[in-house]
Amino acid sequence: MRRFGELEAAIMDVVWAADGPLPVREVLARLSPDREPAFTTVQTVMDILYRKGWVERQLQGRRYDYWAKASREDYVAGLMATALQTSPDRGAALARFVEQMDQAEIDELRAALEAARSSEPAP
Repeated sequence: MRRFGELEAAIMDVVWAADGPLPVREVLARLSPDREPAFTTVQTVMDILYRKGWVERQLQGRRYDYWAKASREDYVAGLMATALQTSPDRGAALARFVEQMDQAEIDELRAALEAARSSEPAP
């Protein structure tokens, strides 16, 4: 999985923060003030995100409204999985990653592992 480009990431931040579907013009308005991409640039990038499966869209009159199809957590998990796949020793890479976590993160990881274990079917 590839990382988002700079504008893709900025657009996804807006989409993830939204309470509901947004038209391109609203996404453009919510982008950081230091960004000034053209409307057509944002529209093109949102179409690319749609084709990549990150957003959904629905035609509303003559415009599309967009919303996130996958969460930020899905995106980060995909990046982590890709990073682990680049290591010839996934276990060692994962262990090193855990060593860099603080205690609160380790506790959250333990809870997630226990939840995953309890949802597995019995052997």
